Amino acid sequence: MQHRGSRRTTALIGIAAAIAVPSVVLASPVGATAPPSVALTPVADVEGAVDLAWRDGDSSLYVVSQSGTITQVSGDTTNAVLDVTDLTAAGGERGLLGLAFSPAGDKAYVNFTDGDGHTNVAEFAVDDVGAFDRDSLRTVILIEQPYANHNGGDLEFGPDGMLYIGMGDGGDGGDPQRYSQNLESLLGKMLRVDPATPSGDLGYTIPEDNPFVGAEGARGEIWAIGLRNPWRFTFDSETGDLWIADVGQSAFEEINVAAAADGMNAGRNLNFGWSGYEGDDVFNDDVAVEDHQPPVYVYPHDGRCSVSGGVRARGEAAGPLDGLYVFADYCSGQVFALATTGEGSELAASGEAMEIATTGNPTAVLPGPDGAVYVLGAEGVSRLDPA
Repeated sequence: MQHRGSRRTTALIGIAAAIAVPSVVLASPVGATAPPSVALTPVADVEGAVDLAWRDGDSSLYVVSQSGTITQVSGDTTNAVLDVTDLTAAGGERGLLGLAFSPAGDKAYVNFTDGDGHTNVAEFAVDDVGAFDRDSLRTVILIEQPYANHNGGDLEFGPDGMLYIGMGDGGDGGDPQRYSQNLESLLGKMLRVDPATPSGDLGYTIPEDNPFVGAEGARGEIWAIGLRNPWRFTFDSETGDLWIADVGQSAFEEINVAAAADGMNAGRNLNFGWSGYEGDDVFNDDVAVEDHQPPVYVYPHDGRCSVSGGVRARGEAAGPLDGLYVFADYCSGQVFALATTGEGSELAASGEAMEIATTGNPTAVLPGPDGAVYVLGAEGVSRLDPA
């Protein structure tokens, strides 16, 4: 499975934002549960790293820099494979924000803020050694942004081979235009499209099984609604469950999980609640939310400000993190592991998240090709290894 790439802060690249009040509160572990013993091992000194992706059959890491470049990291060797600094307006929560490779690995899809401040998801051809063909750029979808923040930025291919695009609510604060619950807007949503097949005037095809296809007053691209700023999301490589670290408003951060059915359809037609809810609490009381899907975990700010998700670690290379959901907070620099109980729709947080490391302004926590967990941020790219 391929893996790619905010609250309003000015530090580093300004990718912070906030979300939800706790059913569970971040703290030190209690009782018999001890935090896994891990240490951060520096892997690559890539400035402004915000996302990481890889291709099946390719051991290289592809690291996204917000300024507009993608760096191929192979062992101790780094190589610039794409430069779109002239196409993107980087700064604050804007810039080159996400990357996903097609299942075959011959196409790359990037999410960047264009010169007009809008979200541009574009396709590039990629050769056998991982070089991007800049001249092959094709815009798949262009989404207008009303404000300079909450643009989302992540995109992932799901187990079904479709491209999922996480869109923030458009920005400012408190969802002033109420976009997140508006089915006529692509903002505040999880989108699902087939980017390989343009259709009519669209640079993509809308899958027929998307929940709002044919519904009056709704966009067919929508897969799920009620998100504030899903800066990073991942699919569980074993179950297909969809984990979304949704950045909150001013009080709380939240982690959502949508169960898959036989490995597919995670998140279909779900409503994650924003802006009727911030985490478990009512936020805008004029926003009606039907069938609210509550977060699996929420935490208050208390020196923290913005969740940087996040992956459910799987496999031998994950070491003692295997089976845990690993995430970080941008402002505090803390990296956490969250244990869970149950599976599917019965999955729930098990106790409190455990602090396992600290680093400078972590922007993402993502898996590599072998399942090892990487932390990106002000200190470049590091790997969480057994201590």
